[in-house]
Amino acid sequence: MILASTFSESGRYFALTDDNKRLILFRTNPWQCLSVRTVVRRCTALAFTASEEKVLVADKSGDVYSFSVSEPQGHGTLELGHLSMLLDVAVSPDDRYVFTADRDEKIRVSWLAAPHSIESFCLGHTEFVSRLFVVPDQPGLLLSTSGDATLRLWEYRRGRELHRCLLTSLQEPGESQGEKRFAVSRITYCRQDSCVALLCDSFPVIYIFQLDAPQRQLVYKQKLTFQHRVWDVAFEETQGLWVLQDSRDAPLVLCRPVRGQWEPVPEDHTLKKVCGDLRGNWAMLEGSAGAGDSFSSLYKATFDNMTSYLQRKEERLQQQLRKRQRWESPQPGPNGHTKKRKSDEVPLGC
Repeated sequence: MILASTFSESGRYFALTDDNKRLILFRTNPWQCLSVRTVVRRCTALAFTASEEKVLVADKSGDVYSFSVSEPQGHGTLELGHLSMLLDVAVSPDDRYVFTADRDEKIRVSWLAAPHSIESFCLGHTEFVSRLFVVPDQPGLLLSTSGDATLRLWEYRRGRELHRCLLTSLQEPGESQGEKRFAVSRITYCRQDSCVALLCDSFPVIYIFQLDAPQRQLVYKQKLTFQHRVWDVAFEETQGLWVLQDSRDAPLVLCRPVRGQWEPVPEDHTLKKVCGDLRGNWAMLEGSAGAGDSFSSLYKATFDNMTSYLQRKEERLQQQLRKRQRWESPQPGPNGHTKKRKSDEVPLGC
């Protein structure tokens, strides 16, 4: 099973990790496997540096290792560590900072050249941080999502929250989410329109926002709803939003802006060709069909100890009250006379 995968910024390299603790590095033009290396723990996220000299690997034990791209057989180097499971890792466009997000609600901003030096923490989420995204054309801005159903905009050098959007507040009147919770599994960005698209885990919906950089805020624009579970989403440079969904008949949906609103477009030659390729390799994809929530096990477990404690306390008080009432009102003896209590006799217990 592939646990994480990513392309380099130029698309020249592709890396993936699987549940056999392997890191596999490819060159994409032409496609060629460059190396198969072993990692220490199962990985949760990958990221290439902007220079494409290293690939960073975040794992379940909270560590980040770096592996050389130019030396495909080189061993990994431990760069930094958290006390909690890491869920995402990202690098700034200038290769100055590395961002790590963990299960314990923290976002750490460290120097890439010296990861033991911490620039800041971005704190405020109340559940695990599921995804990070460094805005490529807006230096100093970071997007994050969490199991607390919020999308947040940060000035990451200072660790300052600029804007927050609660996804549950975007539900239409009368719409119910049931027992499911909002955890974003993908953030994608279109530079041309400064559009941000969010894919929520286990929901067949995509939320569209616009980043207003001068005002340092996010503006909600639209919600796209689909008939099937959505696996992934990505913008292209020509104002297209590609949606991969759990449907062999229609595995791909292409959306474009029409009069200010994103709408699915009819199949063109390119869309038909890619859909045909996906149908021909559907056996590779259908393993994801019907898969459970990938974040469901990461939420904090809550226990209601107070109710049971108050109930037991009330039972003890009632029991003590009955004992005291029996002592103050003794029952008559066999001959019908009530036994007199000695003046110095006191009841036992409380």
